[in-house]
Amino acid sequence: MRKRLYGLMAGVSLFGYVGVASAQELTIFWAEWDPANYLQELANEYEAETGVKVTVETTPWSDFQTKAFTEFNAKGSAYDMVVGDSQWIGAASEAGHYVDLTDFFNKHKLNETMAPATVKYYAEYPAASGKYWSIPAEGDAVGWSYRKDWFEDPKEMEAFKAKYGYDLAPPADWKALRDIAEFFNRPDEKRHGIAIYTDNSYDALVMGVENAIFSYGGELGDYANYKVDGIINSEQNVKALEIYKELYGFTPPGWAKSFFIEDNQAITENLAAMSMNYFAFFPALVNEASNPNAKNTGFFANPAGPGGEQFAALGGQGISIVNYSENKEEAFKFLEWFIKDETQKKWAELGGYTCNVAVLESAEFQNATPYNKAFYDTMFKVKDFWATPEYAELLIQMNQRVYPYITGNEGSAKEVLDALANDWNETFKKYNRVQK
Repeated sequence: MRKRLYGLMAGVSLFGYVGVASAQELTIFWAEWDPANYLQELANEYEAETGVKVTVETTPWSDFQTKAFTEFNAKGSAYDMVVGDSQWIGAASEAGHYVDLTDFFNKHKLNETMAPATVKYYAEYPAASGKYWSIPAEGDAVGWSYRKDWFEDPKEMEAFKAKYGYDLAPPADWKALRDIAEFFNRPDEKRHGIAIYTDNSYDALVMGVENAIFSYGGELGDYANYKVDGIINSEQNVKALEIYKELYGFTPPGWAKSFFIEDNQAITENLAAMSMNYFAFFPALVNEASNPNAKNTGFFANPAGPGGEQFAALGGQGISIVNYSENKEEAFKFLEWFIKDETQKKWAELGGYTCNVAVLESAEFQNATPYNKAFYDTMFKVKDFWATPEYAELLIQMNQRVYPYITGNEGSAKEVLDALANDWNETFKKYNRVQK
């Protein structure tokens, strides 16, 4: 398609850039997965409307962060925008890698049009500062799939009620989640109760544990003040860690390094009654080509904890303009187009997980797939990990503490979390977040 040519823009533009020729091409950097392919399809429509070619460049998840920050630190202009992990926002903004989008955010009232949790965790930094660095782009969180045929088998339903005293159904709380996992765990039949995240190489295990912590009424810390004592090692968090360890006992054999691939396989290969995973990986479970049990696979949101709190660990990403881009003017134009309600509707239709409230609340969206309703319920009840620049160290420390306890029965939950509180305190002192 012929590219539309732009002349030089005289004077100061809406966004404050002077005398810059609008770009004929833009590059967005993201990880290699299906949502990036959907974004490329969406970007092709932008090209059709404007003549500006937008390329979504991808790299495997394993080197996404390294490749992005290598380019950022070199102040390179290879990428005009990046769909970066929510946890990057502190490091990228404090180092000057991201363009400040606060004025853009406020002008377009994105606090009103995007789901509040996605604004808080994908866009704002520091916490509660009113400063924004990303536009919520790919909403995601941890949810659950389950085997409807196992749950709806009359004999199983009768046996479950006889044992536990209530009806077998998708669990409304973590007690039921635990009971159902125990009930279906039958190693002699090569059938197991549950598949959870256990991989400790990045954030999989931590995300899984967060699902329990947040719904048990716990928190990781006071993000605004970097306080962790009595928070990460609270009574609620001890109980949450204990039940997560108990659930590990109902997983298939060899489940000590499992993430999204294995957790989908738990359903497709008849291994488990229920499986934890990001919503972004659920499309494969409703596709009969990739899941022979597609017709018998259902979905539910992360259950409530004992006090009625119901939250889930946040995944997903926001899209940011790279400060070293030579095409900021056109990048802002693309974002203006991207946030339109009609564009967000198309984004959802293609398979992207919109954060747009109007689209999420529509019956059309909620009924479009078997998991969209659970996604809608979840995206207004999500919480995230630390977004402070030293988040990677905090993540490693949490993995090092909780993994041996969950998979190796080392120590107690209280001992683990007390030690983690000490680790995090020392990290925040090292980076002058708190007084030494």
